[in-house]
Amino acid sequence: MTYDMHPERRGGRGHRRGPGPEGRRHGGPDTGHGRGQGRRRHRGHVRVAVLTLLSEEPMHGYQLMQTISERTNGAWAPSPGAIYPTLALLEDEGLVSVVESDGRKLATLTDAGRAYVAEHQTTWPDPFPSDETRAENLRELVQQVAEATRQVGRSGSPDQHSAAAQVLRDARKALYLLLAEQD
Repeated sequence: MTYDMHPERRGGRGHRRGPGPEGRRHGGPDTGHGRGQGRRRHRGHVRVAVLTLLSEEPMHGYQLMQTISERTNGAWAPSPGAIYPTLALLEDEGLVSVVESDGRKLATLTDAGRAYVAEHQTTWPDPFPSDETRAENLRELVQQVAEATRQVGRSGSPDQHSAAAQVLRDARKALYLLLAEQD
């Protein structure tokens, strides 16, 4: 457990950071919304993906990671630090049973877990969106823009440098305007 060294940011002196009693961060429920694009997903998406896959068949943690990566064509590859705590939490909630099998831990939905999935699955976001519904990979696009910028910086004329700088300033402004329109 850590304590925030800047209490003015978080509601008072010594505000506790880190997981709360249900394994959630302080500051709100784990709704599954938030950072959900690209390779990083919010904890709620991991939970939904694990429950969805276990409703199809029992799996080991490594199988879960591999299957998620395969179903998203590599766009999302959760780490062991995302999968195993999620399995532990689901086991604590009685939704998953984890048993040792051939030196590996096999996760299986319990009866309560199957009932939970059947009741809630229609309200969950699709943890494995198709290529048509998946958001653009912004990180990859930013890397492409950075490479093009480096090329202009290395071999461009002073006029091209100025034009490139204006393009980047305009792009930054346009991105912030997108967020402003959202509200």
